Amino acid sequence: MSTPALLIIDLFSKFDFPDGQQLAPLALRAAKKAGQIRAAFDERGWPVIYANDNFGDWKCGFHQLAEVCRHEDGPAGDIARLLFPGPDHYTVLKPKHSAFLATPLAVLLAKLDVRTLVLVGMALDSCIHATAIDAHSREFSTVVISDATGCLPKRRSAALTLLRSTGSVQVRTTGALLQSLKSGPRRSAIDPIGRK
Repeated sequence: MSTPALLIIDLFSKFDFPDGQQLAPLALRAAKKAGQIRAAFDERGWPVIYANDNFGDWKCGFHQLAEVCRHEDGPAGDIARLLFPGPDHYTVLKPKHSAFLATPLAVLLAKLDVRTLVLVGMALDSCIHATAIDAHSREFSTVVISDATGCLPKRRSAALTLLRSTGSVQVRTTGALLQSLKSGPRRSAIDPIGRK
């Protein structure tokens, strides 16, 4: 029986890019929701995978990158301390927007027998969107958790509309996902989005 995986995208950041300071508090809000989902996945023993931009530093490992963020002030440090990977979590560094592009993610998901991906992180209109489209092209059931994704307000509505219009990606809230995980004895072990 396949299991779902939680994919936490790009929440480790120093927010030192254009619009970064505006996005930072929104990412922190999303990270708090992502933390609730991560706890539910950890409780069930389901895979939690971090996929993060490498900041253009090709010599840096994932935990080293996360450790740098953990010592930052403000939202960058708050997020890193809240979501620092545990010993049972998986990590992938990515060079571009999609978590699939030039990374071992597809191989890891096959080894873990994952067919459903739950996506959280930032930014909804770029890296989340690119990863969701790539996941669908690889025939994964894909769920984007809208309130666990950071996005500038002026871009959020269009990004959600675009995802929904594909007909291939479900958009849910943290509350709806967590409620579906509680319903029925182990039904959610097959598919956390409620399909059998």
